[in-house]
Amino acid sequence: MIYFVEDDNSIRELVVYTLCNVGLQAKGFETPSAFWEAMEQEQPSLVLLDIMLPEEDGLQILKKLRASSKTKKLPVIMLTAKGSEYDKVVGLDGGADDYVSKPFGMMELVSRIKALLRRAGESQTAMVEYKLGPLYVCPSKHIIRVNNQDVALTLKEYEVLCLLLEHQGTVFNREQILNQIWGYHFDGESRTVDVHIRTLRQKLGEAGSLIETIRGIGYRIGEQA
Repeated sequence: MIYFVEDDNSIRELVVYTLCNVGLQAKGFETPSAFWEAMEQEQPSLVLLDIMLPEEDGLQILKKLRASSKTKKLPVIMLTAKGSEYDKVVGLDGGADDYVSKPFGMMELVSRIKALLRRAGESQTAMVEYKLGPLYVCPSKHIIRVNNQDVALTLKEYEVLCLLLEHQGTVFNREQILNQIWGYHFDGESRTVDVHIRTLRQKLGEAGSLIETIRGIGYRIGEQA
């Protein structure tokens, strides 16, 4: 089930109609209060959030979702005004997994939703563990710890970390990270990668320095702590 919070009736109805027609169950909500009522009854697989809303804006809703243990890992896609880099950066800093600028193409939106749902639902069966200095990561159990303290990451932050850990010593440029993690060409918005790396480092605290910036190229995690 996908929840879509959007106060514009025409946009909300079109998106819900399209998602249902491609086999994705969806419900639309005009107000945040209606959305929160539905959340009490059933938690969705993904949330689409417009930023400009009555009662409270999408960024406030995102903050509440990430603050709750029940929804901190719930995939969230933000809808932002075209060209509003501030909203995009704030949304990503706040824990959004992706964003789509208005006006958007329906097939692009469907593609992004499916890609995010696929990644959120993928299970890693191999028992692999990574230990670098204070950092411990077990992908199969979705455990991230620094100095034995659990660390909460968004889905995209987690995927970036695992990508770098799986290829220790390999330098990934921004385009490679976008293609690997987001699964499609991201219109050259390499700023997205930088934002995720920055928040990832902050959340990892002492272990954040393990993620190295290779000037003019990209990022890597070294083979040794």
